[in-house]
Amino acid sequence: MYQKVGLETDVQSASPHRLVTMLFDGVFEAMNQARSAIETGNTELKNRSLSRAVRILDEGLKASLNMQAGPLAGDLNELYAYLCMRLTRANLHGDAAAIEECQRILTPVREAWMAISHAPEVLRAT
Repeated sequence: MYQKVGLETDVQSASPHRLVTMLFDGVFEAMNQARSAIETGNTELKNRSLSRAVRILDEGLKASLNMQAGPLAGDLNELYAYLCMRLTRANLHGDAAAIEECQRILTPVREAWMAISHAPEVLRAT
C-alpha cells in the first residue's frame, strides 16, 4: 500500500522528463520479471509482466510522442510498435531471447533519455 501511495506521489509531482524516465524504468522492470517468470515456469507472471511492458510501450512511451516534433518521433513510434510486436510474440511462445532482444534495442534509447537529464540546457530548450 505504501509503495502505491509513494508511486502516485512521484507521478503527481514529477516533471515530464521524470515521467518518461519512470515509464522506461517500468518497462524494463516488467521485461525483467517476464524473463525470470519464463525461467521459473510461472506462466501467469510472464503473461502479466509482458502485457504490462506492452501497455507501457504503447500507452505510455508511444502515446507521449509529439509526432510534429520531427522525424525522431516517427522513428521512435516505429521502434515502440516493433517492440510491442516482439514482446507479444515472446508472450505467446515463452521466448526469453526475444525479451532480451527488446532490452538490447531499448537500452540505448533509455540511456540517451537519461543523459538528457544531465544536460539542463537541452531540457530548457524543449
